[in-house]
Amino acid sequence: MTEAQTATRPTASDMKGVIPYIAFAGRANEAADFYAKAFGATDFGRMPNPDNPGHLIHAQVGINGGSLMMTDHGCEDGTDPAPLNRVHMQLIVEDGRKWWDRAIAAGCSVVMPYERQFWGDDWGLLEDPFGVQWAILQPGQGRGE
Repeated sequence: MTEAQTATRPTASDMKGVIPYIAFAGRANEAADFYAKAFGATDFGRMPNPDNPGHLIHAQVGINGGSLMMTDHGCEDGTDPAPLNRVHMQLIVEDGRKWWDRAIAAGCSVVMPYERQFWGDDWGLLEDPFGVQWAILQPGQGRGE
């Protein structure tokens, strides 16, 4: 986001529930930009670190009705934290193929292909360039959608 662009303020509903907060080792700006391209994220604002140019103290984006917070704090030495290999972000959407294709075009890699699963939903798992895994899930028929 350039200085000329303005962020959208989060609403009260954007600030509910569990909000993941991820440290990006100096790449939080890049991650926020990537999530806009890959997942249609809305930029809720970025707080630069005045003591470390190019790094962020805090950033927040909205994705599919939820929020994700980011920081470079805690990674000042540039060391990337351990990968999030015990967690993934789950996006439940009505148009899963569209979300999947946009994320792939933006630069995500396939962990598990997007396809109909034995439980009846269309689901696949991606990994973004920052090591965060994202599942795209489109509920199957007869599941109250």
